[in-house]
Amino acid sequence: MFKHFTTKNYNWILIIGVILLLIEFVFSFGGAIIPTIISGFFVYVGWKSFNQLWGKIVFWISLISMIFSILSLMAVRFIIFAAIVIFVMKFYESTKKAVKIAPVLPGTSNHEPLSRMEPLFDHTFFDDQFTEETPYQWRDVNIHGLMGDRMIDLSNTVIPNDTAVISIRHGLGNIEILVPYEVEISFHHSTVFGNVRVFHENHEKIFNKSIFYQTAQYDTAATRVKIITSLFSGDIEVKRI
Repeated sequence: MFKHFTTKNYNWILIIGVILLLIEFVFSFGGAIIPTIISGFFVYVGWKSFNQLWGKIVFWISLISMIFSILSLMAVRFIIFAAIVIFVMKFYESTKKAVKIAPVLPGTSNHEPLSRMEPLFDHTFFDDQFTEETPYQWRDVNIHGLMGDRMIDLSNTVIPNDTAVISIRHGLGNIEILVPYEVEISFHHSTVFGNVRVFHENHEKIFNKSIFYQTAQYDTAATRVKIITSLFSGDIEVKRI
């Protein structure tokens, strides 16, 4: 929808945002900029001591304070308003375009036969989700959520001779994926805050990073699993079972 909006227009929005930021800093004695910087500092302090109770308290209070401070900036409000206006304009333009109708030739049909399958998981914002403890038929996983834990056990299913896909986009919570020893994996994870453990590899207190691992025989294996996950804050563990 935004592909016809030129880079020049985006640059002007960015320039105006920077000007508003400078105006707020100069004429409002820092405005919400100084509280944002202070909150960001305490977010960092809390994250460095996140394994302790006081660190968790400082981290979450400072994070909430920083978010509200950022939203109080004139520049941020302007960019949000500009994005909404651009979206509405482009949506209105798209409604005026003619609908493309493809002709149907004799002996052909636009209706390809499909079989509807029930997914392993439904999208949920706050509940924990786990695979069944009894054997189940494998289906690719593609879910997102806000809060809660996710656990996928691949030992109770049969992975087809193909690439199985697990895609999870989540806000706050932990993810655990159990993989049989004979299955090769590709693991790509991105997070803002959290810990990552993939088999024997361990990464602690990650901040805004992506991690990619792949087993040695993944490219040539007949049975393999591609894991793509993203978390705002939480731990993920991939282990053999």
